Amino acid sequence: MKIKILFFIMSLIILIPSISFAADSNTVSSTVVTGNPPPTASAPSIVINNSDVCKSAASAAIQTQIFGFASGITVTDENCERIKLARGLYGMGMKVAAVSMLCQDARVFDAMMMAGTPCPYRGKIGRDAHEAWENNLDDVPENSIMLKKKLTAMEPEEYNENN
Repeated sequence: MKIKILFFIMSLIILIPSISFAADSNTVSSTVVTGNPPPTASAPSIVINNSDVCKSAASAAIQTQIFGFASGITVTDENCERIKLARGLYGMGMKVAAVSMLCQDARVFDAMMMAGTPCPYRGKIGRDAHEAWENNLDDVPENSIMLKKKLTAMEPEEYNENN
């Protein structure tokens, strides 16, 4: 009987500490959280595959621990559009209209004036167009160097009389 009691006490001494260790490891493993990915703001991909398009794309994103923002835009190249329109007009035989389309750009306007072949003005070409441009300075493209020089050379009263 003493042996049975001694065996029972020894069994308790061995089993009690292992049970308590098992309880500690369960507590630790139960507090671990898995499966929550970090927040991410993904910028949209804007793809323009055709090289014959007068647009370019840009996108950006920013992310903090609380707030994320992503955006994308397309930007139109007006000069590219103008060249395509002029090419189309020229291809249909509308040569004066094609030149007029290009003359909406101040750089082309100035180059034509410097070359002595002014841009067409409401159907007029050559010398008649040159006189019409000088009499209608409000129709000259905004950033034209020729327009700036003409306006600085004129007296303010003279400019008001012409327009």
